[in-house]
Amino acid sequence: MQTGPKVALASAGLFVLVVAGLIGNQYRKNHQEGPVRKDPTADIKTDPDNLVFFKKQRPDSLADQRALIGKTIWVSAGGQLDYFLDKGKHVDYAHPVGTLFGATPLLIKDVFEQKAPATGPAVARIPAGQRHVLLAFTIPNSADPNTLYATPVGDFDGGSYTMFNDDIFFYDDPHQLYSHWGPTVWAHIEKHEVVPGMSENQAMMALGEVMKPDSDNMGDRNVTYDNNGHPISIEFVKNKAVTITPEK
Repeated sequence: MQTGPKVALASAGLFVLVVAGLIGNQYRKNHQEGPVRKDPTADIKTDPDNLVFFKKQRPDSLADQRALIGKTIWVSAGGQLDYFLDKGKHVDYAHPVGTLFGATPLLIKDVFEQKAPATGPAVARIPAGQRHVLLAFTIPNSADPNTLYATPVGDFDGGSYTMFNDDIFFYDDPHQLYSHWGPTVWAHIEKHEVVPGMSENQAMMALGEVMKPDSDNMGDRNVTYDNNGHPISIEFVKNKAVTITPEK
């Protein structure tokens, strides 16, 4: 073989090796793991309370209410619902037993209707309409779990029913919905008391939803809870109770 062709072949081989090397380097660059990028949302903490799912049943008839008979529901509108002795599908609106606290379990026994007074505590949360719809229930964890009570949950007016169940009850046990609160917090809630470190939601469950905040900045404000006629003022900082003052 002549010298010229040998040189040409050698040069071609060298060119191929150079090109192959460049391609290999570029391939490695394209497939190497780059620096790990920090997730901009990684440091954002989500309040577990905001992840709680609440069932809705949207009742709009007596049949929907009767479907609750034999089931347990729990009060979410603490401090807003007066309840009465059920004297055989009838209550005395002038003499309430008291006001239901948050997380109180109600075992539903019956449903009935009754004409309500035009004014007074009984219609402060549930409009009178032409007549009230009431749920009859027992309170399983009370001193007398067999006593039958009733509370209004809706009204009939103008030919149709308006039911407020979804706004005033939990359909699942709030102890499970808010299990992340832990047994110590729940023990205070069951006693209807607030201690330092509790959040606004926890205080509201313990003392009721009838309250007067001094601003819209939830978690960093002063809130006065009616607490069934025994007002308590609480200062919250970073959504923790720091000062708890019973009012006279």
